[in-house]
Amino acid sequence: MTNQIENQQAYMEITNIIEVGEGMRVCLDFIDYLKPSEGVYVGNTGHGYIKVLSENRSSEGYPPRAFRINVGAFHQYLFQEEKTLYLDEVKPGEKVWLTDEEESRSLAVGRVKIEKRPFVRVECKTDQGSISATLQYSPSVHLLEKTKGETSVLNLKVGDQVLCLQDKPGRHLGEQVDEEIIEK
Repeated sequence: MTNQIENQQAYMEITNIIEVGEGMRVCLDFIDYLKPSEGVYVGNTGHGYIKVLSENRSSEGYPPRAFRINVGAFHQYLFQEEKTLYLDEVKPGEKVWLTDEEESRSLAVGRVKIEKRPFVRVECKTDQGSISATLQYSPSVHLLEKTKGETSVLNLKVGDQVLCLQDKPGRHLGEQVDEEIIEK
């Protein structure tokens, strides 16, 4: 993992969890096995992102899918070191940046699966404002919580601290730009 990324990663306190209804969610199925600690950073705005882990564990009603990350609502940003993509823009064959506890790598996506599912918005506070992600409200979606470790989104509570990546807002076609921008 680059020093720039390591310096921006931090556990952030959850301030709000809101059920927001049904919408289109994206699963990224990769061409190789993922480690349980591997994941991607997704978020509603350019202020930052929440790390979502691979489906590399059994959960209530779901067998492990060691090749998949259920990344949430298709409008979100997917952080990719130098730029962001909308989840809706990710195509099969495209390489996606993954991180785990010790390193990062790029791995090609084999399939993008989009289906209608229920969502929850997870909001975290930062020194500069807030970071949020819209995630499927499912036992198969796991985040990294500071004291609980790998935790299903169903078990999150206000006050929990999840691994986030802060960023400077302001994007045009995924590239960082210097401009005044308001995103909520």
